[in-house]
Amino acid sequence: MQVQAQSARKRLRRELKTINAMIAIFCRDQHASLGGLCAECSALSGYAEQRLDHCIFAEDKPTCAKCPVHCYKPAAREQVRAVMRYAGPRMLYRRPLLAIFHMLEGRKEPPAHPRRKITPLG
Repeated sequence: MQVQAQSARKRLRRELKTINAMIAIFCRDQHASLGGLCAECSALSGYAEQRLDHCIFAEDKPTCAKCPVHCYKPAAREQVRAVMRYAGPRMLYRRPLLAIFHMLEGRKEPPAHPRRKITPLG
């Protein structure tokens, strides 16, 4: 059981590294930030970390594109979409391992919603 928990933490840490790498690529290229993230991108990074910390799927977390639960507020979701649209293709060149892991995890089917009970018909 402890191995599973450790694996889940590792997976969520990698997910956080991936989104932060994407935000950094986007911010550097779009906002011309050289020394770090601008205020807007820094706030988005903090928000993404908060959302990952409170993910109801924990170790079974799918990629956000396949997730049945949209935990981001609509404005933040649009920001993240713009970041991923821009930075996603560039990740293969700049952070290839993170990009490959993200693509592989994106192929997995999302788990059932953990809080919904499925009742049999009849």
